Amino acid sequence: MIALLRVFAVAIFAIVMFIFGCGYCLLSPRNPKHVFTFGRIFGRMSKVFGIKLDLRIPEDAYNRGQHIYIANHQNNWDMFTVSSAVTPKVVTVGKKSLAWMPLFGQLYWLTGNILIDRGNRSKAMGTIDQVVESVKSSDVSVWMFPEGTRSRGRGLLPFKTGAFHAAIGAGVPIIPIVCSSTGGVKLNKWDNGHVIVEMLPPISTEGYGKENIRELANLCREQMKQKLEELDNEVKGLNKA
Repeated sequence: MIALLRVFAVAIFAIVMFIFGCGYCLLSPRNPKHVFTFGRIFGRMSKVFGIKLDLRIPEDAYNRGQHIYIANHQNNWDMFTVSSAVTPKVVTVGKKSLAWMPLFGQLYWLTGNILIDRGNRSKAMGTIDQVVESVKSSDVSVWMFPEGTRSRGRGLLPFKTGAFHAAIGAGVPIIPIVCSSTGGVKLNKWDNGHVIVEMLPPISTEGYGKENIRELANLCREQMKQKLEELDNEVKGLNKA
């Protein structure tokens, strides 16, 4: 019964977001400010699923310069958890097929996010060049998922190098964002416990070149893996209390 009510709530939410969200975005289509606006709205939906969301970001997070943000990518719950950490003037990079997802896909494109064809390497690298150019020619930051796909309970997957190519090419720092594991969140559970989303300190790309991309990727992954383990242990304690 709980799952049915939540599915109904999500359906109503999706329809409302599509109608009013797309209408709002059409006033200034593909404006990066929309990503922050709707990221916050989607984050508030976590309460509907019985999630106690703990967002941990620095006080100056909304006033920083340009960065490449990277986050772990677990499952569909990311839309209602890690999305809350999006800061102003940030666009995300998602797979091209998202554009065809009913209701959500059209809103995702209209808000100004970047779509990448992961099945075509040359087009994917062209998108990375587009990311670099966007950062250099504007005041926009870019959010990417370096795992390249959802981990679905398999821990932190190996990182692809696109985000790090973009950071080095644009000459901007990297900010990792880690969301505690959400594999235990279920539609039919009234109380899905705590989920922590934490923004880590920036990692400088100074001194790194194309020959050091894998080294930079491994450094970021190790920091995120360690933080994920810390957050998961903390969540276990909170949920037992």
